[in-house]
Amino acid sequence: MAITTTTSSVSRFLFGQPVVSDGAVRMRHLTALVARIALSTIFLVAGYGKLSDPASSVAYMDSMGVPAASLLVYVAGMAELLGGISLLFGFLTRIGALGLTAFLVVTSLVFHDFWNLAGAERVAQTVQFTKNLSIMGGLLMIVASGAGRYSLDAIVRGGGPIAHDYRDPAALTRGVRVRHADPVHHGI
Repeated sequence: MAITTTTSSVSRFLFGQPVVSDGAVRMRHLTALVARIALSTIFLVAGYGKLSDPASSVAYMDSMGVPAASLLVYVAGMAELLGGISLLFGFLTRIGALGLTAFLVVTSLVFHDFWNLAGAERVAQTVQFTKNLSIMGGLLMIVASGAGRYSLDAIVRGGGPIAHDYRDPAALTRGVRVRHADPVHHGI
């Protein structure tokens, strides 16, 4: 049984089919830029906070039983700051997003162990844990989709969209240099 698709704008939006028009492509890359900026803010603020006032972070880490907290606070602060900068400017974005995902896995398990708590503290840590899980989802979407056209990654690779993402790359590029990877495979 063959699967058929419609080409309406609504179908493309609802079911994730790429829209092949200059305006739609621009919006896709603009959306990636806004997403990167939004995700970077929590890491930039948290990293700056750890590095500018390590004493309070060390005290919290000590209370949670983290060994070598006075050293790890700087590692954590730099990881958040560098990962946030990677997202903000779109440079080595997939590596930065993967690093921040790994960072969130560790911090979620160590600092937001709601399963060991009860009452109001359990509720608060459940919220923090699920917030981190949601952020990880956003980061993994960036790993899957890349930084977009409005990024340093795009400048380094020569700019423009990745042609194999679309059914008709020629309709997208109109003279823009395109990086060709694997051929397009249609269907499931």
